Amino acid sequence: MTRATVGAQQGWNDQLPPAKAYKARPGLSRDKRSAEQDKAAGGRYRRAVPLGNGSHARGSIQLRRYRSTRRIRAYLRWSDNGETKEKYVCEVSEATRKANLALAWTEAREAGKVVDEPLPPNSKASSISVRAVMTANKGKDTKPELMLRAALHHRGLRYRVGIRPLPELRRTADVVFPKAKVAVFVDGCFWHGCPDHYRPAKKSGEKWSQKIKDNRDRDASTTLALKDQGWAVLRFWEHEDLELAAEKVRTVVEDRRSGT
Repeated sequence: MTRATVGAQQGWNDQLPPAKAYKARPGLSRDKRSAEQDKAAGGRYRRAVPLGNGSHARGSIQLRRYRSTRRIRAYLRWSDNGETKEKYVCEVSEATRKANLALAWTEAREAGKVVDEPLPPNSKASSISVRAVMTANKGKDTKPELMLRAALHHRGLRYRVGIRPLPELRRTADVVFPKAKVAVFVDGCFWHGCPDHYRPAKKSGEKWSQKIKDNRDRDASTTLALKDQGWAVLRFWEHEDLELAAEKVRTVVEDRRSGT
């Protein structure tokens, strides 16, 4: 008997489990439902269901309330060649849907029903978790960048995206206010060596440490070059409160526009 089942048997007794213990919020988009599952599982890469032929499907947990037994049961669901399949995982009795999803994912993992996605053969990452971080922080139009831009737009600010503040300098900024001469960067924790969240890769560690050092040196030289030309440079880590970041950007832009 699993600890989830034991907990469930000690659960609601003579009353039905409350809706908040199993129901998703009304109107939740598909992307947000997927993000909810990712968070409960500990990452998207941790939702892999082995199909028995070396391939994997991405699973999700469905919570169902049964009136007759006053229990909530968790089922693992996935698609295999277009056919939806599912397996019973356990009974859960936590007070919230979030906690019950997390518990069900833990039980599914311990039972071997889900595993971590395997690394691609040509991957340079030391683990699938490192690869997930690297992938999430590469490229432009990342989620933190989009969130900051939305917050700036909400404050009535208009800006340029992904351009060179100085044409002669081959460095682009994430958000640029050309007339106010304000350049904004949203730095990813992995690629830019965040002191709070960066964890060196175990595979080819020296190589990756040098890569991150080069990125940080490049960031510093970019900031210096822009400031030498009269630009205000604002850098934010992706984990920061981007509403507060947007407010700081607004203040700097308005101050420079007014000449204060």
